[in-house]
Amino acid sequence: MRTLCLLPFLLTGPALAQAPVDDGTPNLPDTVPAFAEQTDAPEVTSGVSLQEEVIVGTLAHPWAVAVLPDGAGYIVTERGGTLRHVTRDGTMGPEISGVPDVRAMQQGGLLDVVLAPDFADSRVLFLTYSARDGLASSATAVARAVLSEDHTALTDVVEIWQQTPSSLVPAHFGSRVIVTEDGALLVTTGDRFTPENRELAQDPVAAAYGVTILIDAEGNPLLDTPVTEGARPEIFTYGHRNIQGAAQHPETGALWTLEHGPAGGDELNILTPGANYGWPVVSYGVNYNGSDVGDGQQAHAPDFQEPRYFWDPSIAPSDLVFYEGEMFADWQGDILMGALAGSALVRLEMDGETVVGEERLRQGERVRDVAVDDDGAILILIDADPGALIRLTRADETE
Repeated sequence: MRTLCLLPFLLTGPALAQAPVDDGTPNLPDTVPAFAEQTDAPEVTSGVSLQEEVIVGTLAHPWAVAVLPDGAGYIVTERGGTLRHVTRDGTMGPEISGVPDVRAMQQGGLLDVVLAPDFADSRVLFLTYSARDGLASSATAVARAVLSEDHTALTDVVEIWQQTPSSLVPAHFGSRVIVTEDGALLVTTGDRFTPENRELAQDPVAAAYGVTILIDAEGNPLLDTPVTEGARPEIFTYGHRNIQGAAQHPETGALWTLEHGPAGGDELNILTPGANYGWPVVSYGVNYNGSDVGDGQQAHAPDFQEPRYFWDPSIAPSDLVFYEGEMFADWQGDILMGALAGSALVRLEMDGETVVGEERLRQGERVRDVAVDDDGAILILIDADPGALIRLTRADETE
């Protein structure tokens, strides 16, 4: 592994009345936010120096990382279908056997991994992936499995949920999964990209496209009533485009997600059971060809749920965590998130449910996943081939 010290950031102290981060030219420059803090928070700089350690730099399009207990290292997914064990000193083991068969094409493949709350005893983990269906179709799926003590094999692999219908289009799988405090699984999906498919994000009766689902560890729905009459019972929210980030707030228990917009309109949302988030009827972005989304309406309310924050132009958000740790004590409760098109690790300074500042902590590479290590260090995955698992720790603060 190699280690280097990133240049310290130049401005210290609290956020002043500053301009927002310059991410480029907005697609909809005349947008009127629903409330003052919904977009373009001031750019802030925390004055923190980061020490960077490349734990392993030979991964092939890594998608997710899970921290193993008791210093046992990390489990990393590679989109091509490989599950890896990586030790803390950077030793990468052979392919873990028993991984479900995936259709690794374009955005599809082996995607998220998360440990069960009782993993230390049960060795249970959950995987999401693009499952094969027939000769050419695929669907977002979730499997439960048991990881061997030596980290070389999965056993008792059971697919507990699969998106229906499947699609020929290998894009917009969503595919983040989290285990909530009470043991439920929240799984995100995408709208499967095409104009025809995305219309189904407004039809939770016909499809599980552009939705979040809430199930137990066996795949059983956990909702008392469907989001609308006749809807699939596991659907928790709908009207989403492509959710690639999800986290539960450590204090409030609220479920937060990050969603890709088209050209502009990336969203940070708080999930409300049964709520409709508006895609593809409304958006704070435009289609890739510059045309209006729907009839051009941007504001989501009163018919749909407003995002807590949005970006225009797009940064293509990946995963997020609410920071908890002693290493970066000033960041307690802030959001750390990845950006793909934005090629950055991003910190959102939070005041309750409001974004009050944005900071770019590390720029230049596509950050696919973000996690917090046992000691409060930040872990990021670089989506490339070769890609990397990188650990960021705190160096001396700037003078």
